[in-house]
Amino acid sequence: MADEKLWNSDLAPTGPEQLNWAWYHYAALWIGMIVAVPAWMLAAGLVEQGMSAAQAALTVLLGNVVVLIPMLLIGHAGARHGIPYAVLVRASFGTAGARLPALARALVACGWYGIQTWIGGEALLTLLGVALGSDLRGAQLPLLGIGIGQLIAFLAFWSFQLFFVRKGLLTIRRLETWTAPVKILVCIALVWWAVDAAGGLGPIFNAPSAFAPGGARQGQFWTVFWPALTAMVGYWATLALNIPDFTRFARSQRDQLIGQLIGLPPMMGLIALASVITTSATVTIYGEAIWDPVALAGRFEGPLVLLGLLVISIDTISCNIAANLVSASYDFSSVWPSKVNYRAGGMITATIAILMMPWKLLASSGGYIFVWLTGYSALLGPIAGILIADYWLIRRTELLVPDLYRTDGAYRYRGGWNPAALIAFAAGLLPNLPGFLATAVPSIFSAGALWMAIYTWAWFIGLAIALAIYTLLMRKQG
Repeated sequence: MADEKLWNSDLAPTGPEQLNWAWYHYAALWIGMIVAVPAWMLAAGLVEQGMSAAQAALTVLLGNVVVLIPMLLIGHAGARHGIPYAVLVRASFGTAGARLPALARALVACGWYGIQTWIGGEALLTLLGVALGSDLRGAQLPLLGIGIGQLIAFLAFWSFQLFFVRKGLLTIRRLETWTAPVKILVCIALVWWAVDAAGGLGPIFNAPSAFAPGGARQGQFWTVFWPALTAMVGYWATLALNIPDFTRFARSQRDQLIGQLIGLPPMMGLIALASVITTSATVTIYGEAIWDPVALAGRFEGPLVLLGLLVISIDTISCNIAANLVSASYDFSSVWPSKVNYRAGGMITATIAILMMPWKLLASSGGYIFVWLTGYSALLGPIAGILIADYWLIRRTELLVPDLYRTDGAYRYRGGWNPAALIAFAAGLLPNLPGFLATAVPSIFSAGALWMAIYTWAWFIGLAIALAIYTLLMRKQG
């Protein structure tokens, strides 16, 4: 019998009547999440860091091919057993210890939820400013570092999204399915404008990278490429963990497999290409690389501004709810199932997102890519390694699902905590800590060349170490 401390209706395994997600729902879900401002800013940020259009697009595409592997491996558990991520981690971390990876994933989702909400608020503020013909940002507020108008727009967009928190996953699936085709058409139109305004593709793709001989950053390509690749993997490292939150509704393994294969790498490659074409074109058109599409839309004139910012706003809502709110809601619910359901978890997520002041994470392309993305990939990589090792190498995809909801079942370990998972998690996380601190706050911390090199591969190193140590410890126990 399920323990009320571990079960509620949102965390329970899916029933036959809930298995209604076909492959095209997953493809549409990915399109909805990919065609978004933060994804656009990935490749655009690499161009702003000095890469050529081709280098930036290929870096993004390679990172997403890599992250697809753990995405499919972990997603298999959701489709087979009908359980969300917050329940799956009980098999490896223990029924009590599962709160640790659940909260780690939830806090990252809160950061992302705040980032997306900030982008949506900026789009609304720019839209209203263009309509009124004035700058509505207002005077900067102390401590916050943003204008009063920006804060009001952020809170307005934050409030608007709560409607979807109350409606649940069915509304999210419908929103993604309906908006996906519109987003693709808008991207095509934006690329068409960029190519036409820049005088063709030639000036865009012929522009050399800053790392080429004679360039401003000559010979520094590999020092940027490797941490950038890790950041590209880190971008979807969040979804690689909580993908069971979606695959648990799949009609079959085939549906989730095909949907993700179609939806993730190809679409991420296309959005990266569209992004670098447009960002590179802004150098020719405006004399500077504009990596923020909201700022770019603000330079348009007439109805194009209204259309661009309206689409950005809708896009931000659909992506934010699907990619961030769903996972965090389940994760917070798993900490206290008897008191916190999906909707209450969503409110907690939205509240923490405000407190994290997301505008500071987007202050620069370097901070966004090398501190935020690479930093949290160091936190989530070890968890992915443990999940893959436990589900595929230790249990061979077999789980005692009823015991995942019992405090006295097979996954109780030692008082609900699995020491092997805790040791493996710490071993995967600690080598990346010096490099992260030196990158995030260089005025306070410094790290040697070895630690910085390790941080360059943060997600990969964390995953590999945790996977190996967890497998070794569990096999010694068994």
